[in-house]
Amino acid sequence: MKANDIRPGVALNLDGQLFVVIGADHVKPGKGPAYVQVKLKSVATGSVSQKRLRAEEVYEQAVLDRRTMQYLYADATGQVFMDNETYDQINMPEDLLGDAMQYLKPNTDVTVLMYEGRPLSIDLPTVVDLEITETTPQPKGATATNQLKEATLETGLTTRVPPFIETGETVRISTVDGSYVSRA
Repeated sequence: MKANDIRPGVALNLDGQLFVVIGADHVKPGKGPAYVQVKLKSVATGSVSQKRLRAEEVYEQAVLDRRTMQYLYADATGQVFMDNETYDQINMPEDLLGDAMQYLKPNTDVTVLMYEGRPLSIDLPTVVDLEITETTPQPKGATATNQLKEATLETGLTTRVPPFIETGETVRISTVDGSYVSRA
């Protein structure tokens, strides 16, 4: 796989170790060759590191098993997911999921990336629908189009929404950057 094709969720074999890409930025500086700055999570140790990969290089991609699973609930051991085909349940530790839990509510389907029967990470849908639990009322005379206000969502995520959005409404949120997309 060429470095330009590397995206979050891809597993790579680098220096004899398996890593999952959790972030990738493609950079073309004004001077010098293009490169990809990747944020990697080691499967063996769980440590996170950053590495600069040359764009023209080819890297070995590990084959991951992608299973559709449903997020059920959180308990003392972590987050519980159920395989939609076999109905088997697995526990994933909180540190394995990172910020993804801000976008998940119970009964949400996600793609779980597995390697040799072990869960590595999850692929979130590009947008999720979440209910607003707290926001300020629309200020009088707020007619400017670019005014946004703070809102807290049912998962605890805080984002900025247009002033006409009220508490109790369901909104569509981007899982890429946590921004408001539209009403649901």
